[in-house]
Amino acid sequence: MITVLHDLLDAAVKADVSDVGIKANCPSVLRLSGEWTETDFVPDTPLLEQFLKQVAPQPEQHESFRVTGDLDLSLREDDVGRFRVNIHRQRGDIAINFRWVKNEIRTFEELGLSPVLAPIIETPRGIIFLTGTTGSGKSTTLAAMLEHLNRRFHKHVITIEDPIEYEFTDRKCIFEQREVGLDTISFQSALKHALRQNPDVIMVGEMRDRTSFEAALQAADTGHLVLTTLHATNASQSVNRILNFYTLEEQAQIRESLALNLVAIISQRLLPKITGGRVPAWEIMRNTPIISKLLMDDKVDKLSGAIGAGRADGMATFNQCLLDLVNNGQITEEDALEASDNPAQLKMNFEGIMVSAGDSGILG
Repeated sequence: MITVLHDLLDAAVKADVSDVGIKANCPSVLRLSGEWTETDFVPDTPLLEQFLKQVAPQPEQHESFRVTGDLDLSLREDDVGRFRVNIHRQRGDIAINFRWVKNEIRTFEELGLSPVLAPIIETPRGIIFLTGTTGSGKSTTLAAMLEHLNRRFHKHVITIEDPIEYEFTDRKCIFEQREVGLDTISFQSALKHALRQNPDVIMVGEMRDRTSFEAALQAADTGHLVLTTLHATNASQSVNRILNFYTLEEQAQIRESLALNLVAIISQRLLPKITGGRVPAWEIMRNTPIISKLLMDDKVDKLSGAIGAGRADGMATFNQCLLDLVNNGQITEEDALEASDNPAQLKMNFEGIMVSAGDSGILG
């Protein structure tokens, strides 16, 4: 498809941007290495309405946009590339955000990710959560994890996305990619029926509510590996987000289910790299016996300490990762402190004082 915004999208891709933002009668903006830059392209409302008709020709799409004010879809712009697109209304007019989905799925090494992701994704069953804010690279990391399987193991992988981002080519794995609104009515419906489609691995684009979590938990409990994303900043907050789907009376059972089925929580952030571009920082919590016991005993507040003491098990806190990135000359101390959940402790680490909250009394 060639849309009326072809030239802008082409210029954006050639500049290697991550995102394009458009509002009617305002200069369009590009995000490069995390920073927004204005362009001299100012689209008017009729142009954006024409774009909407091009990419969403179905009457039900227009009705959904009219009622909700939002429309998510994927776009393949000829000779340019693929984009995740959100069309929405603001101040009564049309606005559009594009996320460029690069065709190449890069390896852990190329992305600067922890090698411990390999044994995590090779786990035969359970739930893996990839968490972080919007724009933290969750989808890219998920794609790298699935491509790791694709090159090494014979698996049947079903992805459920809204919309589809990375497109996988079958290598050793057989992929089926289902887009909500196009191939299935909802995440919940797709998850329910996925169990009858004989998958080994199920990837759910986003864990949005209690219903989808329970479907994912059922899939893990019946011997599948489930990968999904969650909007949370670290492992402890991720667990609390899940528990908040439930009443206090129900949470003990959910903590027990997590203790039995959780594989890992990987939380990610992107930081400016000294040499240009961005580099990921992460917190990795694996479900070791200590982590499992803390979940069972409702000691979520002690998870961070257990993670910090678990480097031999492939775990790392954000501060430990940030310290490594600074020591390796990849990021500045200032950027590390800004990204840290506990900058005072990290500043002590920079001075050679290695104090970790929770090194003692984790199970006490």
